[in-house]
This record gives sequence, structure tokens and C-alpha cells, in this order.
Amino acid sequence: MSTSPRTDPATARLAGWIQPVVDAVGYDLEELVVTPAGRRSVVRVVVDRDEGVTLDDIAEVSRAVSAALDENDGELGRAPYVLEVTSPGVDRPLTEQRHWRRNTGRLVVVAVGPAGRTEQVTGRIQEVGAEGVTLAVEAAGKPGAKKRPPTPRHVPWAELGAGRVQVEFGRPGARGDEPHDGDVDDEIDDHTEDIEDIDIEDGQ
Repeated sequence: MSTSPRTDPATARLAGWIQPVVDAVGYDLEELVVTPAGRRSVVRVVVDRDEGVTLDDIAEVSRAVSAALDENDGELGRAPYVLEVTSPGVDRPLTEQRHWRRNTGRLVVVAVGPAGRTEQVTGRIQEVGAEGVTLAVEAAGKPGAKKRPPTPRHVPWAELGAGRVQVEFGRPGARGDEPHDGDVDDEIDDHTEDIEDIDIEDGQ
């Protein structure tokens, strides 16, 4: 499932060049967004992988993507662009199995249950498997009451909505406490390679 909100011909054409390059260097292309910014376009590439993404990884992907765009510049016109390569932030919804797997141990809020009878729960991701996700669900309680221990709950994929990671401060080992956890950009300013503006028509 693509997480990109754009399906226009220009973005689809870029994805056809960028996707294989990102795959080849060992990452998943999570999102590709092209937006106009004055006289240039911003090409935003979001990547991730199981091991996480460091600043060095961002630089590696940026070089590979830039080279791929250079190779196809003849088909895109002569408009300048800014290339941004980044990893997903914690606000990215968990919609794919790999998203859940990469956030094992994180606290999430998610709607669970069959269609028409869902409930919103808060739980920590304990295990992610082929059949679904096991959450340590926190029990709802009255303010000031003694907190009860979480209850394990296995949720099949078909009954699992899009999860939202909850930001936790001061929890040792949390992915959010690592030096890099999303929203780190490797921005190439004033890049004048041949990427057309996002409002081009298909076939140009």
C-alpha cells in the first residue's frame, strides 16, 4: 500500500525512477511528494528500513536518488528543484505490517475490532506476526486510582486500524530516544537539475 497522497502523472513518473533506486540500496520508499515552491519544485522522499535510518543513510539515499533523476533529466524539462530525503516522523500512521514491526515496544493508540464495532485502545506493541499484532493494552481507570497492569490482546490484521505512536519522554531504549528518529532532512539547496514543476500535464 502506498502512503503517498499524490497520484498525478508527474509524481507517478518520478516514482517509477525513484522506487527501484531506493529498493536497490536497501530501503522502503514510504512516501513521495512533489510540491511547487515558487519557481522551483520540492521533491520530498521519505524512506525507512528495519534497522532505522541515520544521517549517513539519508545522505546515501539522497546521492542515489539525485543520480537517478540526473539520468532522466531529458524527460522532465529544465525547472530547478530541491530534493529532500527524510525518514518518517513519529506522527506517521502505522498502516503497513512493516510499520508495526519497526515500532515494537512503542505505545500506540489504535481503533480495534470488527467493522461497525471498533473501540479505541492504548497499548504497547509486544509482538508483530503474520496473523496480527499483540498489544499490552492499558486498562482505563479513574483519575488517582491505582493503575492496573496492561492486558495482552492479540488483534488480527483485519481488525486493526491505523495506529498512532504516542511520544514518551525519558523511557530508556525507546526509539524516540535515539539520536535520529524521523524528520531528519538532507536538503540539497539550489539544485538546478532537470525536474519539471508539479503542475505539468501528463505527456509533456
